[in-house]
Amino acid sequence: MFMSLIRKRRSIRKYADQPVEEEKVESLIEAALRSPSSRGFNPWEFVVVRDRDFLEQLSGAKPHGSSFLRYAALGIVVCGRPDKSDVWIEDCSIASIFIQLAAESLGLGSCWIQIRKREHDKTRTAEEYVSGILGIPADRSVESIIAVGYPLEPKPGHPHEKLELEKVHHGRFA
Repeated sequence: MFMSLIRKRRSIRKYADQPVEEEKVESLIEAALRSPSSRGFNPWEFVVVRDRDFLEQLSGAKPHGSSFLRYAALGIVVCGRPDKSDVWIEDCSIASIFIQLAAESLGLGSCWIQIRKREHDKTRTAEEYVSGILGIPADRSVESIIAVGYPLEPKPGHPHEKLELEKVHHGRFA
């Protein structure tokens, strides 16, 4: 079941104008909260955004690669606590992909929007911009936003022939 899920999952940037049911949102959050965390520190926190005005504002978080968020039914902002764990970035990344895989399993589309280490404009970072809109405390760092919604059109998975098998080394790096 897992292999079929990852074989068909794609990043979705075009969404139908359809809300995501509450029970599916709860499943996405459950998946995030069940994601593995180094030493069980769970340094992540999540902001579920459904408000159209907020989604519109967040879609401008960076010059490229976030505009499609305005069309998503929701965005899940993944924040971390650097003071709780030295591997908060990894833990937040794992939680982000758990959200994406859960979305696929529920018939939803999703796309990762990288926020950490991206700029909003010449005067501030994407993280400062997102934190300002959502009132995220200064001791939290924004890793990503996962856009979620019903796909506007089906998108086939990447074919096996496109896998970069030459990047796999057995035994030793050859």
